[in-house]
Amino acid sequence: MIREIVKIDEELCDGCGLCVPNCHEGALQIIDGKARLVSDLMCDGLGACLGHCPQGAISIEKREATPYDEVEVIKDMIPKGKNVMIAHLKHLSDHNEHDFFRQAIEYLEANRSNLPWDLTEVKSEVHKSRMSKSSICGCPGSAEKTFNITSQTANTSDVPSSLTHWPVQMHLINPAANHFKGSDLVLAADCVAFSMGNFHSKLLKDKTLAILCPKLDNNTDIYVEKIVSLIDDAQVNTITVVMMEVPCCGGLLRFVKEAQGIAKRKVPVKAIIVSVSGEILKEEWV
Repeated sequence: MIREIVKIDEELCDGCGLCVPNCHEGALQIIDGKARLVSDLMCDGLGACLGHCPQGAISIEKREATPYDEVEVIKDMIPKGKNVMIAHLKHLSDHNEHDFFRQAIEYLEANRSNLPWDLTEVKSEVHKSRMSKSSICGCPGSAEKTFNITSQTANTSDVPSSLTHWPVQMHLINPAANHFKGSDLVLAADCVAFSMGNFHSKLLKDKTLAILCPKLDNNTDIYVEKIVSLIDDAQVNTITVVMMEVPCCGGLLRFVKEAQGIAKRKVPVKAIIVSVSGEILKEEWV
């Protein structure tokens, strides 16, 4: 198919930035002193930016284009530098293009040794951006906290909590938080702790925690990215996946297996199935 795409003459562009606010799709950014098309995908080719370039550096070109191919876009952007790649990945994330985002990360990981810049730095910058957008506008309930666990002796009728940190919901956790580094991670379905009366003492003691619901949570693509970060960056020792016996809970283990396929490190993973009455039905290393 023939598509109309913005073309920028970098020799003429002086980086004034007048074109950027007139690209309503957010496909243009000023990076390293030049206007850059950070996403072919979001460029509608209407040229709203053309009349705002005093140097005449922007034009529209028609070219034969196959259906959008994220890998081809990534190949073209790699030589343009780290900052262009960061902007492109953020752009995909901001527009909820989760499939294209995953394709980009998988290609970059597969070609990590040939990249002219540090992929870890790129992922870190993109991750910070994604975390800031998922923090629910700075809600105090999402502020990170680490707890000091002490024995309770004053009231022996209370069962002490084994929770060592906050937050625990998967959308809110930061894999770079110190409490995750080198820890044994429990990745549990939301319902587990309500069904299993001894969840804290039997499964959570001396471990870190993240909770999620594979069926009801939105934007679960970021879960895979976070698990990859927990494996590669936080370097967790083990992951214990705790699921209810209901079929939809199986999605939790799929997230982990997908992350294992992307991550550079390998970690032992244990899967535990809990009945609706709180009994452990199955426990095995996978």
